[in-house]
Amino acid sequence: MNLKEIIADYQDFPKKGILFRDFSPILKNPAAMEFIIDEFSKKFHPNDVDVFVGIESRGFIVACALAQKYNKGMVLLRKAGKLPGKTEKISYTIEYGKATMEIQKNALKEGERVVICDDLLATGGTAQAAAKLVEKMNAKNTGFAFIIELTDLNGIEKISKYKTVALVQY
Repeated sequence: MNLKEIIADYQDFPKKGILFRDFSPILKNPAAMEFIIDEFSKKFHPNDVDVFVGIESRGFIVACALAQKYNKGMVLLRKAGKLPGKTEKISYTIEYGKATMEIQKNALKEGERVVICDDLLATGGTAQAAAKLVEKMNAKNTGFAFIIELTDLNGIEKISKYKTVALVQY
C-alpha cells in the first residue's frame, strides 16, 4: 500500500514556509490502518515489548492500535499540566520554542520494555525527550514507531541509538 497517496499535504501550516504532512486521512481508511499496524508488527516482536507509549496527541492513536494488536498496555506522554496525580517531567527545545511533556509516576515499571509511538519524526527533539523521560522512569526504550519521517530534518540522528521504524519517508 502506498501511504503517500493517502497522507495529505498542507502548504504554509502551521506557519508560512512549512509543508505539513497530515496522516489524518489514514484514520478514515481501515485498510491503511490495518496495513500500518501489520507493518509495525513485522518490526517489533511481541516478546520484546511490554507497553506502548504514545506521544500527545497523534502518537496516542498509533500506540493504542499497537497495544490492542499486541494485547499490551498503553501509556500517555502528555503536555505539562494534562495528567492527574504525580508526574515526571522533561523540558526540551522544539522547532517553535520550548516544550514540556510529562508521564504519570506510576505509569511504567522498572525494566519494562517500551516502544514509543508518534505520527511523525521531524527534528527529533520530542522523540529524544520522550526516550529520556522513559529512561528516567527506569524503563527501557526498545524503539520508536513513526508513520512518517521527514528525512531532511535529520531527526533520526538524535535517536540513532534506538531501533527506529518509519513507514514513509519524505
